Order: sequence, then C-alpha cells, then structure tokens
Amino acid sequence: MDGAALTDGDASSSSCDGDDEYQKFIQKMNPPRITIDNTSSANATVVHVDSANKYGILLEVVQVLTDLNLMVKKAYISSDGGWFMDVFNVTNQNGQKIMDKSVLDEIVEYIHKCLGADSFFSSSKARYVGVEPSSDYTLIELTGTDRPGLISEVSAVLTDLECNVVNAEVWTHNKRAAAVMQVTDTKTGLAILDTERLRRIKERLRYVFKGSNRSKDAKTTLTMGITNTERRLHQMMLEDRDYERYDKDRANVNPTPMVSVVNWLEKGYSVVTVRCKDRPKLLFDTVCTLTDMQYVVFHGSVDTEGPEAYQEYYIRHIDGSPVNSEAERQRVIQCLEAAIERRVSEGLQLELSTGDRVGLLSDVTRIFRENGLTVTRAEVSTRDNKAINTFYVRDAAGRSDVDLKTLEAIREEIGQTVLQVKEHPDHLKQPPQESPTRFLFNSLFRPRSLYSLGVIRS
Repeated sequence: MDGAALTDGDASSSSCDGDDEYQKFIQKMNPPRITIDNTSSANATVVHVDSANKYGILLEVVQVLTDLNLMVKKAYISSDGGWFMDVFNVTNQNGQKIMDKSVLDEIVEYIHKCLGADSFFSSSKARYVGVEPSSDYTLIELTGTDRPGLISEVSAVLTDLECNVVNAEVWTHNKRAAAVMQVTDTKTGLAILDTERLRRIKERLRYVFKGSNRSKDAKTTLTMGITNTERRLHQMMLEDRDYERYDKDRANVNPTPMVSVVNWLEKGYSVVTVRCKDRPKLLFDTVCTLTDMQYVVFHGSVDTEGPEAYQEYYIRHIDGSPVNSEAERQRVIQCLEAAIERRVSEGLQLELSTGDRVGLLSDVTRIFRENGLTVTRAEVSTRDNKAINTFYVRDAAGRSDVDLKTLEAIREEIGQTVLQVKEHPDHLKQPPQESPTRFLFNSLFRPRSLYSLGVIRS
C-alpha cells in the first residue's frame, strides 16, 4: 500500500458525511452510559455499556479494554436495532477484580471518549486507521515475505539510513511478515520530512522486504501519523492474505483453533463459533477480524472461565446478508484461524531492557541471526531513554526450545545487557554464569549504564 492508499474512498466521502452527521446527532441525543459493578460477580468486575448503535462500536469498546490491559472473562453482546448493550466481566492481568478507583475511572473515561459524538467509526481508511499529523516521528508500514534474518536486515538498513527506531511491532505468520515502525532522524530526534530521503527509505525497505520472492510484492508506506499498532497489523496481514495456506503451514500451531460458521436462515444470521486455548487479547483479535471483513456482530457471548475459550457470534455483512457462499464461509473460517494463530506460534520469549542508543535494534537482531535464531515476532519500545524490547525467537529448525549453549553464546556477544528468558523449555534449568568475554563488546553499549544478562525461569 503506498501513501495514496490512505485516502482511498474519498470519492464517496460526500455521501458518507451525511450519515456521519446523522450518527453524531443520534449519539448526542442518546449519550453512552457506562456503569461499573463490583458486587454482582464474585471474581470479576462487571462493565455495562449502553449506547446508540454504530458500525464498529463493539471493536472500539473491546479495544479500550485491551489497551487498559484488562482480561475479559465473560461477555454478552446485543446490538439489534439502534441500541448497543454489552456486559463485560473483566479482571486485571492477575485474574483479580479491579478495585483501584483510578483504574475504574479510566475505564469509564476512555469508553466515553471512544463512543462520544465526536467519534465515528468510518469506512474511510484514513479515519478507520486513525492517522493524524505528528512531528514526533515518521510511521513506516511494511508487508512482505518472511525469512530468517529479515528483522535484522531491516534494522541494519534503517541504521545505515540514519533512522532511529523508537517503537516497532513485527508479526510473522504463514511465511508473511508485517511491521509497523516509528522512526526518527538520528540527528534531530524528530520526524523525517525530506521527500527525497523518504523516497530512498521507502525503496530500500521495499527491496529488503521483497527478498527473492517475486510472486508477491512487498508494500511500504511512510507517513507522519499515529495508529493503533495491533489493529493496523491485523489489517495489513488480512490485506496480504496470510490466511491462505496449506495444512503443513499449521504444524507449529498446537492445538489448532476450532472455528465453525453456519447459517440461521430463519433469522438471517450466520453463527460463528470459536473454541481454542484462551490467551490475552483473543477477543480483540476475533472481533477485529470480523470488523475488518465488514461483518457486524448483532449478538454474542464469550466465556473463558473453563479449560478453553468459547466465543459465539451472530453476524451479518454490513449489506445485511449472512455469509452467502461456501467460498466465503471458508474464508471467514480461515481468517479467524489466522487471527488466532498470529500470536500463538511465536517461539521462545526474550526480554531486553537497557539504555537506548542508535543502532541497538540492529546490533541485537544481528547477534540473534548470527547465532541461528529467527525472530518470529517483536515488540520494540523506548521510554525515558530506555529500550524495552520483547522478541519471540525460534532456532534454525523452527523449534522454540532453543539450546542453552546458544543463549550463552548470545550472552557472550551482547555482554552486560539485561536479557530475561520467559516461558522457556524445561531443559533451561540453570542461569549462565558471568562470562569473562563479556567485555569484548563493551564499546557497542558504552556509555550506557548496563547490567549483567541473566536467564530466569518464568
């Protein structure tokens, strides 16, 4: 997708504007009501949301709950007619009720903001993604063919082009890769404005992401803006058709999700059922996918309190029809399976925390690559001049149970950076001892204040 693609749909904007104004009028006449109940459930905080209905409203509410790091244990969804009524049973990350008044106030405040009369979930891609001007950084979106060492190559190119990666998230699935990266000029610390330089960055990144695969083109977008990163990554993967695969491509997904779609013709609905292992953000992933496929959830229920997550949705396409063909039914199933799997087959989790510097991401991912590790997913962030990065890696054979000697070799090269290993296999029993060779690469990380690297059990 090039930069112009962000304004696709403008030709029909005049007809949409009238609908927008009508929706805003309805919302002003019927402002949303959000109530918090900490008494009716013994083990969860109950969030009631009542509002005038609009397209995408369920995703907006679920996205707020997700952004606040809340776990949805149960949900009841109803949006037939002009009114939206939802009930969410939520907990914190530790599975406890939300008792902190400031957090409860945040829930109400942010849901009010996303449902207010000035907020409208438009089909226009520019507003759909939420791009707004920003002088703080340049936003880069990349999609292309996944391969070992890809993130390392991209990071090296950006460093060579004097770009500093401030925040980034990278997903890989079914041999495809997508990345959303916020970069700044290494000299000014601000967004890159020179059009010729932006063109060079775009072309070089497109070349790297394309690799040797000529059957599928790589796509690169550069803009100044903001976006919900995970929301955008789902869209990019869907547009790139990562859901198209052979059965062998699902070898690393265990157990595979169970998704079914049947039509309830008497009521004009299609009923979508999802059963899979529960995990954080599962509800966001499935609702996001249905919305991106332009389906509306009229009724639904979610239950994650048993051994597995159960989700049931009664849906119609935005044109009012249920799933209208066998090919489309299979596509819905495949897209939901892909959305669930994108966060499942990730690999060994490595957490890096150190002082930030230009080229840090390039150096660390190069060391991973030279030791035979492939990054399957990455989350890169910078806070108060400190880099907090999470990498999911696999070895050259695609296994997540990375050999301890490999991790020790990485420690020897990186030196005093803090690296924690989470959710590692049972054979990682002992933390590596301090290595005398750790000083070989001190010049890479000075003058930052760093700590010795340790391997801990989750």
